[in-house]
Formats: sequence, C-alpha cells, structure tokens
Amino acid sequence: MPYGFYQLVRFLAFVGFGFIALKIFEQEENRESFIYAVLALLFQPFFKLSLGRTLWNIVDVLVGIGLIFSLFSDFNNKK
Repeated sequence: MPYGFYQLVRFLAFVGFGFIALKIFEQEENRESFIYAVLALLFQPFFKLSLGRTLWNIVDVLVGIGLIFSLFSDFNNKK
C-alpha cells in the first residue's frame, strides 16, 4: 500500500482513540480512558515511532483483539 494510506490510517486511529478516550473520561472511567489516550499517542501521525515492522504487526494484532474484546464487553454490559 502507498505510504499515504498508512498516514491516513494513523491519523484516523489518532482521532478515533482520542475521541473514545475523551468520551470515556467524561464517564469517569479513568483507567480505560488512559488506555485509549495511550493508544491515541501510539498511533499519532505527527512524530513517527520506529518500532520495526514485526513489533508494529504485533501491536496492531493486540490492539485489534483488544478493540473486539472491548466492543463485545460493552455490548454485553448494555443488555
């Protein structure tokens, strides 16, 4: 994929995680909002973090699994 695609994904992840962190912080869930704020900083597009391809792949998979778990956990709590 072109480099611009990855920049767009990082920017969207930064905005998305930042928004989620803010909304959760308003609900006074400090631990969970801290996790999303750290993810926003990790994926921010302004200062590149050189973690290496393998480590970024591991981070991407772990974050994806965490987001899926969070989605299902939140869905079950609302029922």
